[in-house]
Amino acid sequence: MKEIKTGFIGTGKMASALACGFSKTLVPASRIVGVDPVEASRAAFAELLNNECSVGTDPAAISSVDVVILAVKPNVMQTVIEQYAEGLSHGQVIVSIAAGLKTESLESWLPAGARLIRVMPNTPCLVGQGACGVSRGSQATQEDEDLVCELLESVGVVERVPERLIDALTGLSGCGPAYGFQIIEALSDGGVKMGLPRATATRLAAQTLLGAAQMVLETGDHPGALKDAVTSPGGATIAAIHAMEQAGIRAGLINAVEAGTGKSIELG
Repeated sequence: MKEIKTGFIGTGKMASALACGFSKTLVPASRIVGVDPVEASRAAFAELLNNECSVGTDPAAISSVDVVILAVKPNVMQTVIEQYAEGLSHGQVIVSIAAGLKTESLESWLPAGARLIRVMPNTPCLVGQGACGVSRGSQATQEDEDLVCELLESVGVVERVPERLIDALTGLSGCGPAYGFQIIEALSDGGVKMGLPRATATRLAAQTLLGAAQMVLETGDHPGALKDAVTSPGGATIAAIHAMEQAGIRAGLINAVEAGTGKSIELG
């Protein structure tokens, strides 16, 4: 990839996660720009990048970047685009990471001919373990999509999907880190209940989920087959799985993805 300059309109948690992830791989912090009206947000963004990036409020600050990432809430997106329109140019690739907002709406707010890519990332991009979905707008080229995918692949796994599936992807991987954190916390609580120190229980719970996920990705085996491989007849694991089924954990997680997808649709 040629050396590119990346700008963020909005410097909140997701923008910070992406920027920090990029700075460790393809885009030096010195080539990252963040604009946001909130001083505290700008300061936290800059601190995460060791104050080597450029932050401010002037729309002109993003006029020289190659990729502009719109990282603001869906309910203020149209207003923000209008405020920063003067900093956008036809030579830029515009990326929206807002949940729910369809490319049709975004393109109607952006300058005519804007090359838009819709993306749903998640916060583990911060540590290079993101899961991102990408869908190309009507004016963006294949080269634009490839560029954005290359950026995102530097901080995790990327799936190119039709826009009709972005809401489902939001409910699964966009919201998914919160599900994972809650499961880790619950497993840690279980360890503490059984006598483990809290720090030990949390570390073991997190590593166990990390290891299980890595096995799914690297082996390509069905999760059910991997589960069966460690479930001995009459053993501790099948007893634990039975307890999980009685608690409805499988249905609960399916319902969570469904609820997250529904909310994404509602936001749009």
